[in-house]
Amino acid sequence: MATPAKSQPQVRPAADTDRATPKGGRQLTVERRILFFDGVCGLCNRFIDFALPRDKHHRLYFAPLQGETAKEHLQPEDVESLKSVVLLDEHGLHRQSTAVIRVLRNLGGIWSVAAAVLWLIPGPLRNLGYRCIAGSRYRLFGKKETCRLPSPAERARFLP
Repeated sequence: MATPAKSQPQVRPAADTDRATPKGGRQLTVERRILFFDGVCGLCNRFIDFALPRDKHHRLYFAPLQGETAKEHLQPEDVESLKSVVLLDEHGLHRQSTAVIRVLRNLGGIWSVAAAVLWLIPGPLRNLGYRCIAGSRYRLFGKKETCRLPSPAERARFLP
């Protein structure tokens, strides 16, 4: 019996939008919503630890910004900066506070309500707060030597 091929996100061109552009200069729509994160950042890893058990419908997949999936789908500046979580979904790429809000919306329940409340804060103000925390996240939350390794139960939700 043949071993099934490794499942990769399927992408297809999408209509033009005002969203950030993935690698290749065109908008993509994905079959999987991928949350890219700094794999060595303590805060980013805590956000993944927060999201995983709350994503009961398995809407989100996770990939470190240091990994192959990020290099394949993101612009070099997103991969090199490591200063923002990036969400790739059916509407394009979302960075900083918008990515966090869209993740909360995907979690459903009370987290959707929290996302709606956060969305009421003007984007520039939200992102200023995000950048303040991101700029000192290693000092506040620590930095790991290597990227987060998923548990055997989580492995299917993580992309290289």
